[in-house]
Amino acid sequence: MGKTWKVALALVGLTVGAGFASGQEVIQYFLSFGYWGVLGVAIAGLTIAVFSGWVYQLGSYYLADDHSAVFRSVTRPWVAKYMDVTTMLTLFCIGFVMIAGAGSNLEQQFGAPTWVGSVIMVVLLLLSGLLDIDKLTNVISFITPLLILCLLGAFVITLMNMPDDFSHLNDLAQQNPHATGTFNNWLITALNYATLVMIMDTSMMLVFAGSHMNPAQAGRGGLLGGIIFAVLLMILTFILFMNMEDIMGSDMPLLKVFDSMHPAVGVFVSIVIYLMIYNTAVGLFYALGRRLSHDKPAKFRAYYFVAVLVGFALSFIGFADLVGWVYPLLGYLGLILAVVMGAAWFRDRENIKDETGRRERLAELAETQLDPDSADLTRAERAEVEELTSDSHVADQELWQSVQEEVAADLDADSSSDFSLKDVPALDPESKAYAGAPDTPGDEIAWKAYDEMYKTGEFPAIKPETK
Repeated sequence: MGKTWKVALALVGLTVGAGFASGQEVIQYFLSFGYWGVLGVAIAGLTIAVFSGWVYQLGSYYLADDHSAVFRSVTRPWVAKYMDVTTMLTLFCIGFVMIAGAGSNLEQQFGAPTWVGSVIMVVLLLLSGLLDIDKLTNVISFITPLLILCLLGAFVITLMNMPDDFSHLNDLAQQNPHATGTFNNWLITALNYATLVMIMDTSMMLVFAGSHMNPAQAGRGGLLGGIIFAVLLMILTFILFMNMEDIMGSDMPLLKVFDSMHPAVGVFVSIVIYLMIYNTAVGLFYALGRRLSHDKPAKFRAYYFVAVLVGFALSFIGFADLVGWVYPLLGYLGLILAVVMGAAWFRDRENIKDETGRRERLAELAETQLDPDSADLTRAERAEVEELTSDSHVADQELWQSVQEEVAADLDADSSSDFSLKDVPALDPESKAYAGAPDTPGDEIAWKAYDEMYKTGEFPAIKPETK
């Protein structure tokens, strides 16, 4: 159950990004429809939860190293290319919306010109491309849980101060502009939001899940994480609806709620949201730079810097306007991705089930081999390993190596076990002898980066040469 929660919380950290934290998405996608929008939140949340479970299973099943490998495996080449390009476009678009959000954050809270907050964010992003930001990433890892605690605190305070009459709030909420291009229909808008989240997060979901050997466990974590996100989305919607009188016309409506409680609280939360924006933006631009430089690692920084600077130029359109037209467009682009991934899961569900059983047995055999308190594998057990790996769709040596790596990490973390990862250099990512799966030399799994992703919800901007 521990791993399931770990996967779930990683997904929450990924989906509760800066756009969610601002509250602007909820206003335009849901509350602009009043009560119907609340129903839309429930439908969108349920859709995201189910889709997350599917994608996590697929990512684990294919041992995804990046999204393009999975896309090529589940559909035709031209569709895979479409999904690859639109995913990269999404990373870039959400990235420059985050830069705009940074400007709006400081403008609303401190009265600074929008360009000031955006410039500071760009400087931080550019420095992140130059430096190894492990320590900063560890600090940022506390921001997502802190934001969730702030959200829950606002929920409790809102419950204690609920108005007697909701009807005027419903009328007021409907005065907000709808997201552009959704035909002013609450159901289409809700589904568009769901596909927006899908296209934003699928790339990182697949990478997250690819570091987990057990597809069933990964799928449960994805579903649980999606449910937690849906609940948080409902809570945010409730808070904003009940405080509608105070947040009308605000670029950062959630921040406005905290400002109305106490100025000091508003300042504190504005810093939290700004750091969330940084955390989201650095992950998006890093993932984009990593994908663009996939075949040319030496050009990572060049791609990363150009993407950030172009994003800065586009951010001057304005945060609320960008959310209003960029997000719906990405939502429609994500519709094809959602259909393809859903169809792939439905087609492969029996294979996924069989592969799960195969890997669970391999994990048992790996534990027997690695645990100092257990006897080494017998000849029959070694023959079983060969049979199980040969039946898998993953290359024999790669699967067995990957299973051993995960089991070794679990044993090393178990205080009751005498196993030490340092005694098996080939499985220790900190060792120079570690070479990853034998069939993929030079393309080792970035275990340290994965660990940081689970802490932060984003892929850290580690130096390319230290992947």
